[in-house]
Amino acid sequence: MLNKSFGNIKTLEKSLNASWLRNETISNNIANVNTPGYKRESVEFESILKDSLLNIGIEGKMTHEKHMPIGAVDIDHIEPSISKDFNSKYRRDGNNVNIDVEMASLAKNTIRYNMMTQRVTGKLNKLKSIVKDGR
Repeated sequence: MLNKSFGNIKTLEKSLNASWLRNETISNNIANVNTPGYKRESVEFESILKDSLLNIGIEGKMTHEKHMPIGAVDIDHIEPSISKDFNSKYRRDGNNVNIDVEMASLAKNTIRYNMMTQRVTGKLNKLKSIVKDGR
């Protein structure tokens, strides 16, 4: 019963961690806006999560830590990835950080992070209410 109601807290936790990493990455991009040759970095998590959630099928059992996961991937094995953008050119000095894009991304990420913290707080308050009043 609780697993159905609170099963996605782990997903929200992973999403919060990815959002925090994205915030650090965007801040690093902003700090290096005037560094010649710097290539902007970005964090990819939502598409990785979506792909793993849509990959519903058989799930292999891992009996050793060096085994490769088969089929559906457990949420514990999903991690965000950081990539550098080597393809786009923005300035002559090789730096491809656009401060306007980075500031907009930072604002969007802050809104996303706040929304997820509210969801987690709501779910934990619900659990607290169940424990306190459920008797």
